[in-house]
Order: sequence, then C-alpha cells, then structure tokens
Amino acid sequence: MSGVLVTGGTGRLGGALVAQLRAAGPDVRVLSRRPGEQRIVGDLDTGAGLVEALRGVEVVVHAASRAGHDVAGTQRLLDAAGRAGVRPHLVYVSIVGVDRVPMPYYREKLAVERLVEGSGLPWTVQRITQFHALLDQVFSVSRWLPVLPVLAGTDFQPIDVRDAAGRLVALAGAGPAGRAPDLGGPQVRPMAELAAAWLAARGRRRPRLALRLPGGIGRGYREGGHLAPEHADGRITFEDYLAMVVR
Repeated sequence: MSGVLVTGGTGRLGGALVAQLRAAGPDVRVLSRRPGEQRIVGDLDTGAGLVEALRGVEVVVHAASRAGHDVAGTQRLLDAAGRAGVRPHLVYVSIVGVDRVPMPYYREKLAVERLVEGSGLPWTVQRITQFHALLDQVFSVSRWLPVLPVLAGTDFQPIDVRDAAGRLVALAGAGPAGRAPDLGGPQVRPMAELAAAWLAARGRRRPRLALRLPGGIGRGYREGGHLAPEHADGRITFEDYLAMVVR
C-alpha cells in the first residue's frame, strides 16, 4: 500500500491513524489547513489545495469531521479527485447509529455515507462506536458540579482511538469493502457505571444524577441504537484508557 491521504489526520483519531499507517510503511500524506511537518496543505471548506493533495493517491482515509461542514467538504473532496484524475479507494469513518438515532450530526454523517456510496469511487464505510475520550470529555464538563449527570437507562460501548485506527489501517490496506462490519468497544456498560469508573480514576466522590433525555434522540440512545454488541472487537477498556491518561 502506498500513496495514502488522511483527512482529519491532526485530530485525536487521525493522529493515532497516521502513526500506525507510517509504522506500516506507506507514503502517508496528512491533509491540513495549516502547513507543518509531513503535512500537505488543503482545505475541505474551500477546496483549495485538494487537487494537488490527491495527485498520485491510491487510498483516502476520510476522518475529518466538523458539524455542519461534512457534506459540502466531502463533495469538494470527491470533485477534486475527478479533477486530479484519480480514483482512490475512499475509506470513510462514520458512527454506529447514524441511521437509528435522529441526532442532527448523525443525519449529516449518514448523508455523507450516501454521498460516498454514490461517488463512483471504490469505497468502504466504517461505522465506529463513541470514543473513550468523548465520554471523558462529557464527564469533565461537569467536574465542578456537586453531582455528575448521566443519561438514565442508557448504555455506551466506548472504544479507544488506537483500536479504531488499527481497523482503519487494515481497511486501507485491503480492497474496497462497501459497508464494513461495525466496530465497537470491548464492553457495553451503563453510563452511570462508566461515570463511577471516571470518578474513581480521579479520586473523586460525587453522586451521579440520572437524567432522562427526552424525544427521539433519548429514545434512540435508550434503545441502544448507537451500540454494536455483536461487534465488540476493541481491546482497550475505559479503565485501561483512564489509567493511561490520568496522572
């Protein structure tokens, strides 16, 4: 495998992905709006630099995501591939539940999936459950409150970005797979239990307050639309992650 372009390569997932791709030996380009070491400048918001970034590329791992910009940015990427005269294998990083939880961001990700599928390029879509770091961030937002809010009756199946990156490296090195099997974290656990683990790792004691999220989004989460228990392929648990990040 050679000639890989990674969008979103400076983000949390992208950083882990680029490190693993480079360890595997291919020529890896990281698309970035800002110049830097081992980066190629290009902007999904404007299309600037995309044609040049795509020339000679055999695989694109499209991990960039920003709410409200994903559909237009992906269309610019596809248009630029045509102008560059390349037909790369496009690996798109999506989220488990985009077709089952009626969240606006999820609907946007689903729209991008449809765009990729109809692009005429060889493609793979990989849906992944929520990252450990997302739950860590959600809990951290409430760190100064006297209680730790959690969603009532809701499980999560968090996965580590290193596990997700490993799957994406394997997909990038293989042929187009269409809709790949979902990828989930190693454990499906109540949010309240994950919150308890988060508090314990930080040596804090606070009561957890269960809140019922109303509407279709809350129902989708309570029904497990964002879970993939039959694909619990991740290895790094939430406690493993916390042990690595909490000092």
